[in-house]
Amino acid sequence: MTKLEAIIKQFEMAFFRLKEVLSMEKTAVIRDSAIQRFEFTLDLSWKALKSYLEERKGIICASPKECFREAYKQGIISYDEEWIDIVDMRNETTHTYNEKTAQKVFEKLPNTLKNFEVLLKTLSS
Repeated sequence: MTKLEAIIKQFEMAFFRLKEVLSMEKTAVIRDSAIQRFEFTLDLSWKALKSYLEERKGIICASPKECFREAYKQGIISYDEEWIDIVDMRNETTHTYNEKTAQKVFEKLPNTLKNFEVLLKTLSS
């Protein structure tokens, strides 16, 4: 298994764990679990993208935003600003925590899950 295949597999497992928690009835614990799973799913998504860009395109990127912008330029993802917003959302949840932010992020997670799913399919093909 290559490094790229291994990181895509980890991303896939994280994706399914996020999907699982989002299918549960919402409570404060479920919300917080979903946010935590979102954070590590995003981290694995950009690291998978980073490996993909390196192995398949010979492009080196060092940060999540840089990788998503490059993926947009390469036609791997369709809309980079949406991904930039997702990275910003993760930065909010990682560095500050309050109920209002948690609620706002949780409400955006179903759409974010769709972005993860499309990226996962693209990287896996």
